[in-house]
Amino acid sequence: MRHSESLYFDVRRLRYHVRHWPGEAGRRIVLLHGWMDVSASFQFLVDAMSPQWDVFAPDWRGYGQTDWGQSDCYWFPDYLGDLDAILERIQPEMPINLVGHSLGGNVAALYAGVRPARVAKLVNLEGFGMSATRPDQAPSRYARWLEELRSPPRLRSYPDFAALADRLQKNNTRLTRERAEFLARHWGREVDGQVQLRGDPAHKIVNPILYRYEEARAIWQKIRAPVLWVDASESEALKRIGIGAPQYAERRGAIENLRHITVPDAGHMLHHDQPEALAARIEEFLLSSA
Repeated sequence: MRHSESLYFDVRRLRYHVRHWPGEAGRRIVLLHGWMDVSASFQFLVDAMSPQWDVFAPDWRGYGQTDWGQSDCYWFPDYLGDLDAILERIQPEMPINLVGHSLGGNVAALYAGVRPARVAKLVNLEGFGMSATRPDQAPSRYARWLEELRSPPRLRSYPDFAALADRLQKNNTRLTRERAEFLARHWGREVDGQVQLRGDPAHKIVNPILYRYEEARAIWQKIRAPVLWVDASESEALKRIGIGAPQYAERRGAIENLRHITVPDAGHMLHHDQPEALAARIEEFLLSSA
């Protein structure tokens, strides 16, 4: 297993944890994890890649070893602000390669459109956005948000790390026991004799601002970096969100220079299910002249 070091940056009034697998500066990548995940989740992918890659992976605000937010809920634009500040610390003078999964893929794609000069290449792993919304959904969404602020959500505790590993394998039947136990140690921490997830429960509070697909698409159209758009053959994420095949194709079509691939025998957590196959495709893309 490739060794990583922990770096800590002061980012927008938070102490940010950034995991670093040292390599060559000319082959630098930033990996962005998804919702309720942590940076260590990329360990299997990093192990499958050449050790020459210089890899950084932050724990987003409210996850892993990064400070929790200073409010009672989380706002999506903060991820863009945090990423911008982190990249200024990692590689301020040159464009950088971004690889984002799910939430991280959505952040990376938006950032690549808002700051096109800062991104060399983008790999988007199942980060296809949310379902489109209508203005008439706003009243109920704000009402739901207010109710959830009154009764904040909580995260389940587990008796030990083995029980958390059991749950991870139940959620993803492709996950080996060795990988589940590794993830449990990074996703959880011991508190008062129980194991609790490291994420802030406030992440589960609904966003009161509706997802505006038209705005996201307008930003994607500004992306100038080559994009590798990756989905998983057995993922249920599109179905859960309610995005059909025509809408999915339209979203990919918003990006000018895009290559679309599907990783076989993998679910939404494709970096856990098929890290070797995924690593090969990512390296091929990053090293290509496209």
